[in-house]
This record gives sequence, C-alpha cells and structure tokens, in this order.
Amino acid sequence: MSRSEKTDVNRRPVTADDLDLAVRLAVEVLRGAPPEAWEGKAGSLEWDCWETVEHLSDDLFAYAAQLGPKAPPLDGDVPFVWESRRQGGPANAIHADRAAGPAGLLTVLEASGALLVAMARTASPEKRAYHGFGVSDPEGFAAMGIVETVVHTDDLAQGLGLVWSPPADICARVLARLFPEAPSDTEPWRTLLWATGRGDLEGRPRLTKWRWDGTPRA
Repeated sequence: MSRSEKTDVNRRPVTADDLDLAVRLAVEVLRGAPPEAWEGKAGSLEWDCWETVEHLSDDLFAYAAQLGPKAPPLDGDVPFVWESRRQGGPANAIHADRAAGPAGLLTVLEASGALLVAMARTASPEKRAYHGFGVSDPEGFAAMGIVETVVHTDDLAQGLGLVWSPPADICARVLARLFPEAPSDTEPWRTLLWATGRGDLEGRPRLTKWRWDGTPRA
C-alpha cells in the first residue's frame, strides 16, 4: 500500500522539533570523523565530505531564506549568489572557513539548521514559498530539510567511516509528507534511502530518477 492511499487526516505532521533533532543527531555523528577523512568522497557523490557538509548547510540556509520575506517569491529562489569554489563542486551561497577546521564546519551546519528550525517554528502555516519541486509551506520546508540532512549524513557516513541511522518515526513522517507514493509497509529509513535513489527495496526497482512532492497537504 502506498501512503497516498491513506487519508491525510491520519498523517502526523513533520515539526520543527523533528528537524532540530535530525540536525543535532547528524552533527553528533559527524563530530566522530577523523580529521584526515574530510577530503575523501562522500559516498557516491562527486563532492568531498567537506563540500557535502557545505552543500547541506547551504540547503538548510536556503530553505530558511525562502520563508524569510514577508511575501516570499512563488516563482523563483531568493536571489542570493550561489557559486562553486572549484569546477564540479557544489554551487553554494554558504562556504565554511577551512582555517576553522572540521569543528568550524560543523558549527556552520548547526547554525544553518537552527535558522530553518526557527523559520519552521515561527512562520505562519499559511505561508507559501518557492521550491523547484513545488511551492511549499513551512512544514514542507522542514521535511525537505530533514531529507537533506539524513540522506547527506548517510553519504558522509560512508565517506568518513561512521555509522548513521536516523529515527524511524521521523523518516516515516517525512515519507508521508514528501513521498506519498512510497510504500508504507517497509522499514522507513530503508524506504527513504530508496525514495532518494540511494538504496534497494525488496520487490521494487532501484530508482535512477526521483523527486519529492513539496506541495502542502490537507
């Protein structure tokens, strides 16, 4: 059974507290990485682990920024300048000072996450803002921030030699919010990895293309 076959009446919302916990757990795990490992590739990504944390920080910052204006744009991003520091690297508005080391990098991640947590907690539920996967609401942006956090932390864990498994209940709520067509009778974390093209799920083909549905739910 897919999640879309269930009514939204029974869906538990994704909250700012869910996002806060996801970011906090990610930072705690990443603090265990050896300093020399940050230049290695992050899982199957073409970016190194340092760049991947910058990208994740940039995602969280950008989602918060989209919700920031009194009347957010509905047809495009808030026009920050996103640029890559090297050919093939992520195009970010947020870059961490390498002189601050991994501890400084994770402080940037923590700070960016806190911005989105604050916006998700304080913005009116009626607020709408642009995203390439659909105009969304504060709950949707919180859910997107969680997906970015947990799947990129998985990429990082592979590159840094760490163990990572986010809370199943948060994964289940995010799946219900952003991936309504995903199966609901499989383990939530494995299902989220499958839904984002990062893993296999028994009885289903591996995804080579994917996107979430950020549009508000009833």
